[in-house]
Amino acid sequence: MSGRMPWPDYFMKIAHLVAQRSTCTRRAVGAVAVIDKRVVATGYNGVPTKVPHCGEVGCIRERMEIPSGQRHELCRGLHAEQNVIIQAASYGLSLKGCDIYCTTQPCLICTKMLINCGAHNIYYAEHYPDELAEAMLAEAGVNHELLSGEYC
Repeated sequence: MSGRMPWPDYFMKIAHLVAQRSTCTRRAVGAVAVIDKRVVATGYNGVPTKVPHCGEVGCIRERMEIPSGQRHELCRGLHAEQNVIIQAASYGLSLKGCDIYCTTQPCLICTKMLINCGAHNIYYAEHYPDELAEAMLAEAGVNHELLSGEYC
């Protein structure tokens, strides 16, 4: 057997590379959608196209002193997982049956979106304290797991 990198490590490293494009001033997150061992879409967290980045205009969440993990709707940016879904949709690609690799465990909002787009597996490199998201994934029968390893 060659010393080839295992598929999960390969895709998680890509997710970490994608996160380097993030424009969020608080947390850089990357996500990759994979079907049949092929990357079909990527996304990172940041503001919508043609909108000034938070680094230019400041972070609403910091100004309002909103703790991490709360009030996700009060943010100028989209999450990496949302951008994966949007990118796939923009090119007419279905994510049904895909595997999602994220640098951080998806929040509840992204979890609901990933369930509805048909993701089969969600892998993440960093735990995020969202018990409701974990419970919903389990209830929906979507495999989700923290991958251990050095990815960046």
